[in-house]
Amino acid sequence: MSHSRQDDFDRGIANRRAVLGDDWVDRSLDNATAFNAEFQDLMSRYAWHDIWSRPGLDRTTRRLLVLGMTMAAARWEEFELHCRAAIRSKDGGAVPLEAIKETLMQGAIYCGVPAANTAFKIATEICHAEGIVLAPASLNATVRAQRHHTFSVPQLQVALQGAAAGMPVMLSHALGLDLSMWDGLATALAAQHPVLRYDHRGHGGSAKPPGPYTLDALVEDAARLIREWGRGPVVFVGLSMGGMVAQGLAIRHPDLVRGVVLANTTAQYPEAAQAAWDARIAALKAGGMARIAEMVVERYLHADFRAAHPEFTAALHAQLLRADAAGYLATCQAIRAVDWLPSLVRVKCPTLVLSGARDVGATPAMGQAIAERIANAQFEVFDEASHLSVAEAPQRFEAAVRGLIARC
Repeated sequence: MSHSRQDDFDRGIANRRAVLGDDWVDRSLDNATAFNAEFQDLMSRYAWHDIWSRPGLDRTTRRLLVLGMTMAAARWEEFELHCRAAIRSKDGGAVPLEAIKETLMQGAIYCGVPAANTAFKIATEICHAEGIVLAPASLNATVRAQRHHTFSVPQLQVALQGAAAGMPVMLSHALGLDLSMWDGLATALAAQHPVLRYDHRGHGGSAKPPGPYTLDALVEDAARLIREWGRGPVVFVGLSMGGMVAQGLAIRHPDLVRGVVLANTTAQYPEAAQAAWDARIAALKAGGMARIAEMVVERYLHADFRAAHPEFTAALHAQLLRADAAGYLATCQAIRAVDWLPSLVRVKCPTLVLSGARDVGATPAMGQAIAERIANAQFEVFDEASHLSVAEAPQRFEAAVRGLIARC
């Protein structure tokens, strides 16, 4: 027989290398002895070929299952081995930290808090050793986001954080996402401002009443939130769908806003874009979020950003897959019909319009059309961004928002 033909041991070793890395496998093979070589051969054929090659689960799911099982059994040496391999894997094979975190959170319930505490400690040490910088998320009173639901209906989930004094700021997210879209900006602003963000109806932790929704209803949701907060008028920052809501607030409820940021949004879709919305709605009805999630990611993040930030991209894709399909559909029907353009002349508050040069859904031309109709509106284009500019250009986005706040 030719040595070029693989047997089950070779196939198992290939899987073992893909999961654990060459260094670990080479040490195991090179250090085999007459005492344990048959065991190494058995595990390579049985575990790493017969089990890891089964088609029923993808490799990432198997990795996460191993973390959960070794955590439950307190097999910490094995947990550390697999956790390090999952975090370290290159060429797109690394397991997103968000997925590892959720596995350990699930384990806190079913394996116990002490096990989860140990697992988080080990995973954190691995991240530090691998040079992965974990963003701070202080839980002190001025930074921690308090989560509540409105008493009014439909109930909306809100997160409130920040200084007691200062200009109140409200953040409104994009279609298919939730208030976590603003984590970075909210934390940055919270040192000087009280910051309120919320999940739109049909999204995140908010109620999901039957659709279709209307843009007027989304605007009224935002208006009642400001009134219930009792801190208005506010600086209202909206991106994409949130920007459409911001326009409606400035037109319909000028007493509730000190100023608005209209990011990556439009006041009116051309006929061709409305046809694209119809196609998206049809795809959603036919196949749910799985049918459109990849397309939405490609519209939200440009190709260079996706290549440079695979973990963020994967997390965004996973978030879209988790979105409520009925709520998404009901909201699509609302924003497809946006038509604020003729009424924008009524906006009198300080206004900042932001566009991404690489945005194909809410083009710079659409942003400029908004700015031209609002007296003294400022217009800025981010060359390095497409649609989700708060993620693609976070420092520049924050600076632009702070500039608008200073004008209010």
